[in-house]
Amino acid sequence: MSSVAGRRGVVTLGANKASNDVLPGLDIPLLMLTLVIVGVGLISVFSSSVDVIYKLTGQPFYLLQKQTIYFLMAAVIGFCVYKIPMSVWYKSSPYLLMLGLFLLLIVLLPYLGKTVNGARRWLDLGFIRLQVSEPARLFFIMYMAGYLLRRNQELHAKFSGLLKPIFIFSLAALLLIMQPDFGATFVLFVVVMFMLFIAGVNLLQFILFSLTMAGTFTLLIITSAYRMRRITTFMDPWADPFNSGFQLTQSLIAFGSGGVTGVGLGGSVQKLFYLPEAYNDFLLAIIAEELGAIGVIIILLLFVMLIMRIFMIAKQSAVNEKMFNAYMAYGIACWFMVQVFINFGVNMGLLPTKGLTLPLMSAGGSSMIVMLVSIVLVMRISYENTQPTLKSKKKRVAK
Repeated sequence: MSSVAGRRGVVTLGANKASNDVLPGLDIPLLMLTLVIVGVGLISVFSSSVDVIYKLTGQPFYLLQKQTIYFLMAAVIGFCVYKIPMSVWYKSSPYLLMLGLFLLLIVLLPYLGKTVNGARRWLDLGFIRLQVSEPARLFFIMYMAGYLLRRNQELHAKFSGLLKPIFIFSLAALLLIMQPDFGATFVLFVVVMFMLFIAGVNLLQFILFSLTMAGTFTLLIITSAYRMRRITTFMDPWADPFNSGFQLTQSLIAFGSGGVTGVGLGGSVQKLFYLPEAYNDFLLAIIAEELGAIGVIIILLLFVMLIMRIFMIAKQSAVNEKMFNAYMAYGIACWFMVQVFINFGVNMGLLPTKGLTLPLMSAGGSSMIVMLVSIVLVMRISYENTQPTLKSKKKRVAK
């Protein structure tokens, strides 16, 4: 299997012509797509939460204010991240991996990890309740990108090259399953496999590892009563519509009520204490009810354009032989793609419930901040695509 490195030379992305002293080379298409998706998300979160939040807190704008604060926090963090060269992230990736594993470990400790709905996934930092799987996933992608660059020859020539990332992934997966967070584990698995495939791992080894992990996931499902219940509920939610199938049936009712054009922004009935997690995991169902199939298609197209843009930036990095940047961008693109696909599938009743947010849109500080920081990292990669490679600089000096 061949690696993604292709033609040699430096090709500048035309969209990166915008330049200023504060944020030089900012990728305008990626920025605009991100802002539009976040903006639609803020409006949707407010619309889906206003009645419930007013009943609980007496402040109808409470959740909208929180999401806006999280966005501003992400903007400040993102500004700092954009200033850091990708070479620094490359050198720091092993230490960030250890930080990610440390977060996954301490959340399991009594009195440190916060349990919500039977899952211990959060650390209470006071100003935010951090879902540790979000930064840990980003750190793991960063480590994988660095590993694929450092050990590329070993990855092609020796089985040990594949065993090392498998061992680290297995350790992270074990800690995630103990929370439990099966959805985050599955997303991380798909991203790791995609990055290994892009890097050109031995095809036979790749297939064997894929089959082994698929068997492991199947075993985890059939040996867990609540996971099996999710599968059976997904297959026939109407068999128990007031208990195990309640959330999915309410989501399907929302989609059906919305029809093609929707009942109008703010007109949802399902958000009135019927659909649980209406402003979080099932935000798309409320959007479908209020804006109809047309609104859902527009949001899907926005995500498709966002992900395509990230893939373009990743490909450009590979052409410029900046392989850490390329692997990083490919990993982030796959992460967004898989999570959007799962969230859409769950909301539409095409996949079992996984508890994964709609990126950049669903309520939640951890997801909002980490996803936006991931986008900023891709913007930094896009900027570095416009900078000459070392070989090009040497050629210029020679002339």
